[in-house]
Amino acid sequence: MRQVLLLRGINVGSHNRIAMKELRAALAAGGLSDVRTYLQSGNVMCDSDAAPAVLAEEGRRVIAVAFGLDIPVIVRSRDELAGIVASDPLREVASDPKRYLVSFLDVELEQAALDSLSGLVAPQERLAATRLELYAWHPDGVSRSKLWNAIAAGRLGASVTTRNWSTVTSLLALASDQT
Repeated sequence: MRQVLLLRGINVGSHNRIAMKELRAALAAGGLSDVRTYLQSGNVMCDSDAAPAVLAEEGRRVIAVAFGLDIPVIVRSRDELAGIVASDPLREVASDPKRYLVSFLDVELEQAALDSLSGLVAPQERLAATRLELYAWHPDGVSRSKLWNAIAAGRLGASVTTRNWSTVTSLLALASDQT
């Protein structure tokens, strides 16, 4: 089964630097097959029949051993990614894919965390939550967004990693390509 590993916070500035060629080699040596990467920001596609939680933990372990970094890894199957794209709850308002963000969670958020996030949505922003994703529209960017700052802060009670809509749809296309 084709799966996508989403690594949190690598190659951002000078922190947690991992070359994609080395990451692919480490994951392949760790037992993953047909390992491919997209961009330099921790997007990995591979074939694995492991459950997502098991694959996420294995990816995290391999990265810790190979690079000495503790990097959260969130996994979605190709089919789950297709569902995320198909459901697109903000398609009517999100007109710029670079300012439309999907945050992937490793566990469901408590209602209190969702309520807190909802209270931070600025009038021009939008937020939609599904079981394991947050869709956020930031038409004015994220630099002053209280909503974005709360999502990115890592204090939601879940591991979170975020990709813009362009990256999400590109990952789906790449995960769907079996060549």
